Amino acid sequence: MSYVEGFVVAVPAANKDAYLALASKCAPLFREFGATRHVEAWGDEVPDGKVTDFKGAVKAKDDEVVVFSWIEYPDKATRDGANQKIMSDPRMKEMGAEMPFDGMRMIFGGFAPIVDEGPKGAMGYADGMVVPVSAERQEDYRAFSRHAAQVFLDHGATRVVDAWGDDVPDGKVTDYKGAVKAEDGEKVVYSWVEWPSKSAHDEGWKKVMQDPRMQPGQPMPFDGKRMIYGGFAPILDA
Repeated sequence: MSYVEGFVVAVPAANKDAYLALASKCAPLFREFGATRHVEAWGDEVPDGKVTDFKGAVKAKDDEVVVFSWIEYPDKATRDGANQKIMSDPRMKEMGAEMPFDGMRMIFGGFAPIVDEGPKGAMGYADGMVVPVSAERQEDYRAFSRHAAQVFLDHGATRVVDAWGDDVPDGKVTDYKGAVKAEDGEKVVYSWVEWPSKSAHDEGWKKVMQDPRMQPGQPMPFDGKRMIYGGFAPILDA
């Protein structure tokens, strides 16, 4: 079963090129360690929220942009082995000394996909989401996500992924649980929707919002007020 390492990072807007350069150096090493895909997506439409939002999740400053990033692995064992190599490989240590962002505020964790739908294909834009869900409602959430995924795919999305929190550590400054104000008994879900382009995303969302299948019906199996979401433009997809 596939596995996802999900990250959210606050990067100074002025350091975009430096961030991309570092990510481009790291990508071949992640591949060497067993990753099948590495994505870095630059914040494009990241709204402020009333309760939670991406900016608050990483305590982003006024001159910083939120980056939504993930690494895909064929299974958890490969991911665990990769993390051990990342911590010990001198090439990674050398690159870690030149990080163009505040690593203390980066949030990260391991997630097991419970929904992965769509034909895939070249990605030109992505919606990123982080959601708190009661551990007891995993199957309800999976059913909800599959239903919604079909609507998005019908209106132009190429892939929908929902990954259940599996190895989500507590942080000293920021973490996923704090990002969505997760309560006792809740898991964090890391999700994204892939689109072929920003224009396809914008047009698709208009149709999704009008689709009768997405109209209010049964209560959602999570607290939507604490969900964080945004639109991101890929700067690396390797």
